[in-house]
Amino acid sequence: MSTSTAQRLESVKEYYFSKKLREVAALIKAGNPILNMGIGSPDLPPDPSVLDAMQQSLSDSKAHMYQSYQGLPELREAIASFYQLHYDVTLNPANEILPLMGSKEGIMHISMAFLDKGDQVLIPNPGYPTYSSVTQLLEAEAVFYDLKETNNWQPDFEALDQLDTSRIKIMWLNYPHMPTGAQVDTNTFKRLITWAKKNDVLLINDNPYSFILNDAPQSLMSQPGAMEVAMELNSLSKAFNLAGWRVGMLSGNTEHINAVLKVKSNMDSGMFYGIQKGAIAALQLETSWFDELNKVYAERRTAMIELATLMGSTFDPKSVGMFLWAKLNDPSIKSEEFIDTILKEHHIFITPGTIFGSQGEGYIRFSLCVKVEQIQIAINRLKS
Repeated sequence: MSTSTAQRLESVKEYYFSKKLREVAALIKAGNPILNMGIGSPDLPPDPSVLDAMQQSLSDSKAHMYQSYQGLPELREAIASFYQLHYDVTLNPANEILPLMGSKEGIMHISMAFLDKGDQVLIPNPGYPTYSSVTQLLEAEAVFYDLKETNNWQPDFEALDQLDTSRIKIMWLNYPHMPTGAQVDTNTFKRLITWAKKNDVLLINDNPYSFILNDAPQSLMSQPGAMEVAMELNSLSKAFNLAGWRVGMLSGNTEHINAVLKVKSNMDSGMFYGIQKGAIAALQLETSWFDELNKVYAERRTAMIELATLMGSTFDPKSVGMFLWAKLNDPSIKSEEFIDTILKEHHIFITPGTIFGSQGEGYIRFSLCVKVEQIQIAINRLKS
């Protein structure tokens, strides 16, 4: 018996890294000394206090019971305090915050809450591939808006104003931007809020990178009027080295949060109690945590710049986040061909810019989740 799959699966491909990492694993199994510099999976440990909080919670009487779909009240309070301290944003923990099992889950839940078949979604190009794949899975239509280096990877407002917005329901933002590392310009958020109000579009800022090599963390929700037309995803994965724990958060007004909660409450049975307790401890860490974390990433970035330069690429020294986005100096070289050559000849895996959209052609991306010693090995391979 062969059961046919849903037609919606025809609109999406397997996630690039899911497929490519099988190829890399096969090369490693065959004895090739592959250096993986493609994935943004933090390799540093969480703060010891986070692990202690989780371990100590396991003997609590309710530790192994079903948990609230909205998370522990003290977790929502910790998120609210975190946003107040670091972003100067006041959120009501009772109804303007929703803890998530990772922000990737939130992309699906938000989309399910607000999109119908045939609706349109504005998606950055280049941008996180999950925005478009989730849109297509829900039989909505992805409409890409180009981000260009010449415009500091900011939206082109003249192009936005020319769009027919009658079917556009959501606009995805991602600042600090992945993969380019661009920080948002001062007036971009303000102009987007005005544009969204005018066109009845829900803005969603995906904000997991704001504390990595960035001295000026920003939140869309800090802008006047944002609560009316916007929501923001955030995550503990990158900033606290908790990627495998799957802890994210969503902020927005009560109406928007309740719409997402309606979806979420039908798809999971709450986050594990111990993880929530650990997350609370992480959110309460002193700002010195980020200072120490960024000392490591800064050292890695310096080494990675040397490697990127050896590969014949240039980069923006003002970029932030845990990746180095580099432009190939030779415009005739295609990104995917280049990374396949580097993989084959030097056993180094990096990411082609094209997996993030057509505007990523001619660019490559390096992850900083790699020890300096490994980066130095890669440098030596290029020099030999």
